[in-house]
Amino acid sequence: MKFKKLAIAVLAFTAFSCQQEEQKKPNILFIMSDDHAYQAISAYDNTLIETPNIDRIANEGMLFTNACVTNSICAPSRAVILTGKHSHLNGKIDNNFPFDTTQMTFPQLLQENGYQTAMFGKLHFGNNPKGFDEFQILPGQGRYYNPEFITKKEGKKTITGYVTDIITDLTINWLSKERDAEKPFFMAYLHKAPHREWLPAERHYKEFTTKTFKEPATLFDNYEGRGSAAKEAEMNLLTHMNWAGDSKIYPDVMDELGIAETSTWDKGAFKREVGAMNAEQRAAWDKVYGPMNEKFKKLYPNMTQADKMKWRYQRYMQDYLGSIASVDEGVGKVLDYLEESGLAENTIVIYTSDQGFYLGEHGWFDKRFIYNESFKTPLLVKWPNVIKPGTTNTQMVQNLDFAQTILAAAQIEAPSDMQGENLIPLFKGETENFREAVYYHYYEYPAVHMVKRHYGIVTEDYKLIHFYDDVDEWELYDRKKDPQEMKSVFDDPAYAETLTKLKSDLADLRVKYKDSEDLDKKYMEMYKNKNFMPSGGGK
Repeated sequence: MKFKKLAIAVLAFTAFSCQQEEQKKPNILFIMSDDHAYQAISAYDNTLIETPNIDRIANEGMLFTNACVTNSICAPSRAVILTGKHSHLNGKIDNNFPFDTTQMTFPQLLQENGYQTAMFGKLHFGNNPKGFDEFQILPGQGRYYNPEFITKKEGKKTITGYVTDIITDLTINWLSKERDAEKPFFMAYLHKAPHREWLPAERHYKEFTTKTFKEPATLFDNYEGRGSAAKEAEMNLLTHMNWAGDSKIYPDVMDELGIAETSTWDKGAFKREVGAMNAEQRAAWDKVYGPMNEKFKKLYPNMTQADKMKWRYQRYMQDYLGSIASVDEGVGKVLDYLEESGLAENTIVIYTSDQGFYLGEHGWFDKRFIYNESFKTPLLVKWPNVIKPGTTNTQMVQNLDFAQTILAAAQIEAPSDMQGENLIPLFKGETENFREAVYYHYYEYPAVHMVKRHYGIVTEDYKLIHFYDDVDEWELYDRKKDPQEMKSVFDDPAYAETLTKLKSDLADLRVKYKDSEDLDKKYMEMYKNKNFMPSGGGK
């Protein structure tokens, strides 16, 4: 009898202990914007915009100054985040190749291990994300105004309003009304903004179209000191950015001024985005953008090429930064809810972007390159009682690391084929024995923006790049002495020893991450033949 009572007591204590351990598992709020440049977060640089709510995450946690991506393009970056594997292993090497749906994703593992999971916003690929109890996602890129959503429970639906505000409201509604309070949660709060074509909310375009922004020092870069890739890329603000879709010049004004479309989707993008507005939204838009068009009509005939470049930069920044303003407001609302509900104390909050973005540096917009502005991505993390508030980390961390880190925080063993690093030691200030270099590989060429295929190795001090396919060119940059990456020192004898070591280390990384010249050739051939079938990994 005594033994039976003892056994019951032991079982009860074990169950209680397990319950206590389960309660210790943190909630995880993963916030990701699309194409949000670190230069447009005031925790990094307040030259362009103040983002007080995103900054709160850094003030209460850790700011990573060398966070970067493995492949700077939207859908592949998201696939890397979900799988914890480089693009050549998860199959999503570019926006053409489909994601290998046999891959295990970290939300699936969270769901299988007791987490309640939800996703609201922009996934970018696939209409049925695995591992989520609830989702409402935009089809493809989605629209800024009156967006359509693909939902798990209601099919497709259109919601009237502004996309950033809608995604925020859906997120808070789930947290406050649909969440199971007995389970830890993983929430993917994913913004469309500030992705092209940059349509701010009314409250923000009224404000930001009146602002003037400081030009980057390299706005008129002529690409001397670099190879053919920088010279041949089609990302120039003046010659490649759409006049209607991007700069918001009305199609009839373009016709009146004799301005040709810069792409086949120029006027179409304007009609798709602005055309999605209802009568009230369009009337408000025209009150601001109509006078801007009239002013432009008077200026354009006498504008020099330099004048046009400067004008287009200001138009770009007004809409791009105006789009970010609503993201910052939304982040603030969600952080406020966590505080008010008592959830903040046991919730990890991560803010990042799917990659960096050019804000006029080198005369460019878009991303894709391993060069600094598109390679680096914002990363701000807060975790009460684990991360010391107001700390900064300079280690080379990547979006490849998110899956392993989130699983480790949730006390779930990561699959052995994931390739990232657990960042929790860095959260605690333990920086020894962390990686010294990261690997990068970009594939989508020839394609929009014409950025050549390349791979490379990056350390805190140096960056070595190999451009291949239609060329065989190497570039080396001293990141400390030349942070704007204006001159390759690949042929400089003073860097001969550094170059030898970096080439050896790059070869080692290629082996470590199971990439190879054979895979390079395989994907080039598949792309050439439009054979966009799932790769099944690096086989």
